[in-house]
Amino acid sequence: MKSLFLPVFLFVFFGYAQNIELQNGDLIFQSIDCGPLCDAINQVTEGYNGHDFNHMGMVVIQNDKTLILEASGTEVTLIPYDAFVLKTKNPMYVGRLKKRYRNLITNAIDFGKKQIGTPYDVNYLYDNDKYYCSELIYDCFLSANGQPFFTLFPMTYKAPGSESYFKVWEDYFKKLNMEVPEGKPGCNPGGMSLSKKIKILGTL
Repeated sequence: MKSLFLPVFLFVFFGYAQNIELQNGDLIFQSIDCGPLCDAINQVTEGYNGHDFNHMGMVVIQNDKTLILEASGTEVTLIPYDAFVLKTKNPMYVGRLKKRYRNLITNAIDFGKKQIGTPYDVNYLYDNDKYYCSELIYDCFLSANGQPFFTLFPMTYKAPGSESYFKVWEDYFKKLNMEVPEGKPGCNPGGMSLSKKIKILGTL
């Protein structure tokens, strides 16, 4: 099968342009502005080289088009790359699975495409038949690998160095009539960007 790539240009430290050819299974990490919730997420998660990431998606190249598989808004969707780019004005970072893991990509994408239409996980609880952005990617590679590929960590909704929850999270979960799921297993884009199983190629 012929490989299809989308050329994307970035500026690196030396000031010249380097070509990143997006490939199936590449992970794109974003910092989007969704107000106080995103601010709270950024304060408790740190990504590659200390950057803040609060959203991510996976590249799917299909019928000569570059698409992004993501959990966003109300459900899991497959959207055009150009639409994904418009979510942020900040640089986006591209992560690629290291060579020895790339055999997982086809099955990971197949699993992810079967989740299209699955509701967005507004409860931020793992394994509840819903998906938030990094949870979707986690399960894609869990399914492909037959065992955990990325890592789940205890989630926190507290301000760093404080025993108090961010008020925005308290209000958020109160509206859902649920307790803050402090300490429950989960994942986030920042933590996933630090995985030793991927290599960060640069920014878009």
